[in-house]
Amino acid sequence: MAPPPPPPPPPPLRRRPGAVSAAALAALAVLTVLGVLAFGRPAPGGLRDDGPRSAVTPPASAKPLWPDLATAPPPTTPPAGGSTTQAPPQPVPDLTVPGHDLTAVDVRALLAKDPAVSTEERRALDSCADCGVRAPEFRDLTGDGRPELITVVTTPGLVVLHVYTLAGDRVLPILRVQVQPQFGAATVDSDLLLYESTTLSTRTTSRYHWDGSRLTLVERQVDGVGPLPSGEPVGDQPSVAGADRGPAPARPTAGPKQGPGAVVPPARSALPTPQPSAPAVQPEAKR
Repeated sequence: MAPPPPPPPPPPLRRRPGAVSAAALAALAVLTVLGVLAFGRPAPGGLRDDGPRSAVTPPASAKPLWPDLATAPPPTTPPAGGSTTQAPPQPVPDLTVPGHDLTAVDVRALLAKDPAVSTEERRALDSCADCGVRAPEFRDLTGDGRPELITVVTTPGLVVLHVYTLAGDRVLPILRVQVQPQFGAATVDSDLLLYESTTLSTRTTSRYHWDGSRLTLVERQVDGVGPLPSGEPVGDQPSVAGADRGPAPARPTAGPKQGPGAVVPPARSALPTPQPSAPAVQPEAKR
């Protein structure tokens, strides 16, 4: 009798559609992590776009007033600044400005009508048609985008700087200050700077700022503008200091250790440097 035939082999296992092996899932996870590490982080030293940068504003610089006029060092003390407790300025009487254009105002007529102008200033105004008043400058000192009028009255005894602004069609005096005969002036943004030589080697800089009513003194600083002669204290005139020490060899008339070729340290805010003067020479006569 023949042996029975062997049983048929079992059918092969069939994978369900859409099924993924565990090994394939693990490999996919590893590839995903590597992709994030490779593309989600900038490479060291690489470039990236942080968006548009803000505009760069250059620092404010001094803009001199009357730059063609030279300065000299009259050795006197600068006047005190204005007080912040003054009453608000009043319009100049009997004067209106049609068109609200301060540059069209007659400066002499304005000064003649200003009650704050002194008697000595009025005499200088009446002395001649072309003397006593410096040509006006126009700068925005209140920050409203419109220029203020700046002028100077020169008399035999004093020099006075006046600043006026507009309120509607009326003119307001916002600063009146006595200055040295050979002073300097500049504007930085909307601030007014006045600089005066107080000795042969120092200069005082006064800063005036608009406070909503007038220009008010907000800072006063003394700067050195040249080397002192050897052995002489700050603030003394060379001729006086020499007399205190007794007889001494005669000095050159060009000035002690400071001639035309001497090196003078630069002053702050790009202000013009006063010229050196001889120790025995008096300050230039006032016009």
